[in-house]
Amino acid sequence: MERQILPGEFYRHFKNKLYQIIAVATHSETGEAMVVYQALYGDFRVYVRPYAMFISKVDRKKYPDAEQEYRFEKVVLEDVRTGRTSADEDPDQEPVSGPHPALLEFMDAESFAGKRAALRKLAQEGTQREFDSIYLVLDMKPEPGSIRAQAAAVDRFLAMQERYDGSRLR
Repeated sequence: MERQILPGEFYRHFKNKLYQIIAVATHSETGEAMVVYQALYGDFRVYVRPYAMFISKVDRKKYPDAEQEYRFEKVVLEDVRTGRTSADEDPDQEPVSGPHPALLEFMDAESFAGKRAALRKLAQEGTQREFDSIYLVLDMKPEPGSIRAQAAAVDRFLAMQERYDGSRLR
């Protein structure tokens, strides 16, 4: 039975990078099925690959030490808000931890005060990964230094935004 790829699912490439399926498309000239997927790291680029290649097995001659059987294998991400996973639907899938809850609070905040409150939590518990996400969302140049120093820089940025943009969030 052929593996079925569905939009919204998460997959780990055999080189250990995470991706989310955006769509399964049809090539306009050849009619070939294509998988459209987005990286969940770095600059979050969007890629397209033939469906058959996406579901194929790892080339053991070229990559003898690969741990996965398939080029892309489905993973189940944990919902950090509820602590639930979709592993109940597929118990063989291992959960992958999601973003820090304070990062989700930061992203969902509808006011500068809400963003700054979440930022204070991240200054205590956050990692570089969360701050890289914040820089991307705020279209802000990454700051060097410790997590606390970076939190202070983001806080100054938000204070400036609040002062000059008022209640209008980006």
